Amino acid sequence: MISLADVYHVVAATVPLYVAMMLAYISVKWCRLFTPDQCAGINKFVAKFSIPLLSFQVISANNPYKMNIRLILSDFLQKLLAILVLAAVTRISSRGRMNWIITGLSLSTLPNTLILGIPLLKAMYGVGAETLLSQIVVLQSIIWYNLLLFMFELNATRAASAIPPSEITGDVEDSQEMQTKEREEELQTGRSTKFSTLLILLTVGRKLVGNPNFHATLVGLIWASIHFRWGVKMPEIVDKSITILSTGGLGMAMFSLGLFMASRTSIIACGFRMAAMALVIKFLAGPALMAASSSALGLRGTVFRVALVQAALPQGIVPFVFAKEYNVHPEILSTAVITGLLIALPIALLYYFLLAL
Repeated sequence: MISLADVYHVVAATVPLYVAMMLAYISVKWCRLFTPDQCAGINKFVAKFSIPLLSFQVISANNPYKMNIRLILSDFLQKLLAILVLAAVTRISSRGRMNWIITGLSLSTLPNTLILGIPLLKAMYGVGAETLLSQIVVLQSIIWYNLLLFMFELNATRAASAIPPSEITGDVEDSQEMQTKEREEELQTGRSTKFSTLLILLTVGRKLVGNPNFHATLVGLIWASIHFRWGVKMPEIVDKSITILSTGGLGMAMFSLGLFMASRTSIIACGFRMAAMALVIKFLAGPALMAASSSALGLRGTVFRVALVQAALPQGIVPFVFAKEYNVHPEILSTAVITGLLIALPIALLYYFLLAL
């Protein structure tokens, strides 16, 4: 049973995030300490510097040889189901559709596990839950954050590389000549489309490989493999340097969120209707997909409960930072983070008690 001391630890982990956010909000809204360009620079620092180092620290501390395979596969299946569902229900324009898929994936499958989730799940299910949750955090950092970056880059590159359709001029004297020209045009269009697609993928791949987040996850995984296989320790100078720079990663991300809020006329930047929809996706759709994937792969007992409750945690802050960097519905994700953290504890406790029945 969760004690009042456990609740206090969860609140103690959450309140500092709001302190960082409100300080940023006040510094722009009332004190005018930062210009819009400086706010954008702070967000870029978080996206390119703080988050990569934080990801490295999380991944390098996890033992890759003792992962719960069923839990990992359940998490993978949940996100795959989310992508398929979102692709089916979002039928706008091609660019708009990608935007909504990215946003929906962030809302439904990428929870705030690092700060809020670990103390909460540990209080609910013991030390073993902390280990399981750490594995999900590592999987998010290695696979899903990089996939999210790939989708952001793909979306941005496709918008920038749009090729206008060719126009055919001139009079056509007979139907045979028209058919010949149509066939030639189709062949040219097909070749152009294939070349354009290949060029876009190469451009996106080059940008992703050049992103610090990709390097941080790769190096973190390599170092974890070496450390837990042969017991090699990181030099203290390197370890402390990384720790100093990465410790403030989440705090800086919340600071960036506060700066973004201050630039909007309302704290609920996306409107109350969209905010309600985001909460439904986060606290109902996400756990439902996780329950389906976990049941399909035979998760039982504490592992099943941990998987489900972590899916009901509020929206993670990292997707907002990426959304702000690429300007893909940051107002929705910012609202989801703010409101989600406020109601996270009662929602998680509700799932906890329901699963205990």
